[in-house]
Amino acid sequence: MGSKKFCFSMFLKTMMIYVVISSYVVQGEKSVFRADSLDSFIRDYSFKKMVQPRTGRVYNISLPSNFSGIYVSVVRLRSGSFWNRGVSHSFFQIPPRVLPWPPVTRFDIVYQNLGNWSSSYYNVPNHTFVAPVVGFSAYYSNSSEAAKEKILLTVMGDPIQVHFSDVEVPESSNVTVKCVRFGEDGKVELSNITNRNTCIFQSQGHFSIVVPSQERKKKKARLWKWWVIGFAVGVVALVLLVLVVAIAYKVIKANIVSKLERESEKSEALGSIWIGVSKMPSATGIRTEPVLEHSSVP
Repeated sequence: MGSKKFCFSMFLKTMMIYVVISSYVVQGEKSVFRADSLDSFIRDYSFKKMVQPRTGRVYNISLPSNFSGIYVSVVRLRSGSFWNRGVSHSFFQIPPRVLPWPPVTRFDIVYQNLGNWSSSYYNVPNHTFVAPVVGFSAYYSNSSEAAKEKILLTVMGDPIQVHFSDVEVPESSNVTVKCVRFGEDGKVELSNITNRNTCIFQSQGHFSIVVPSQERKKKKARLWKWWVIGFAVGVVALVLLVLVVAIAYKVIKANIVSKLERESEKSEALGSIWIGVSKMPSATGIRTEPVLEHSSVP
C-alpha cells in the first residue's frame, strides 16, 4: 500500500514538472511564457470571480499573488449601445460602428495590462518595450461560464486607439518608436506611432510600443569592429605569407645552386680564359699525334 502511495506521489510530481516546463517556450536566448495559456487562465479565472455581472459595470479582477503586477478588468456590454457609442476604458478607446461577430445581444470584454510581466510573455526580435503590453478580447456572454468563446470585433468606422500613459522613450533623436500588435495567431505587426503615446489598430489583440534594441546596435558596432580587425589581420597575414614564400624560394634556389657546384667540383676541373671582359671555362687541348704512313704499316 505504501509503495502504491509513493508511486502515485511521484507520478503527480512528474506531471507537475511537465506542466511547468510546457508552460513556456524558448525563443533565442530568452525564455518566453506562452501568452495563449495566460489568456486562457485570465479568462477562466475572471469569469469564475464574477457573480451575476451587470451590464455596463466594470469589474476589477485580483489575480493570485504569483501573478502580482498583472491588472485585469471585465465589462459586459450590449451590442446595440456598443455599436452606437463605443466604449472607452483603461488604455483603450473603441469608437462607434464596431460590430461583434458573430452577432450577439451581449458580450464581455476582458482588459489586460501585463505590466512588468510584458517581456516574459511577448517578444519583438531586436526591439525593446518602452511601454507595458496591454490587450483586450471579446467573449460570448452566455450562461455557461465554462464555455466562454472568443468573438471578433469588426471595425467599420474609425480605428481603435490605444493610449499609453507611461512611455519610457530613450532621449535620442535617432530612436525610431514603433507601435506593435500581437495577433491571435502569434503574428507580430509593427506600425508607425501617431504621436508620442498613441497607437491605432483595426482589431483586438495585445499592443505595446517598442524601440530598436540598443544591445543590438552595440552588437552591430562590435561586429563591424571585428570585421575591420579581421581584414587588417588578413592583409598582414597575406604579406607575411608572400615574404615567407619569397624567402623559401631563395633558400631552395641557393641550395640547388650549391648542390650543382659541389657536383662540379667532384668532376674534372676546367681552366678558364678571358675573352674580352668575360671569363669563360677552358679545357686543355689534346691533339692526336699523326701517324706516319710507311710501307711497314698496313
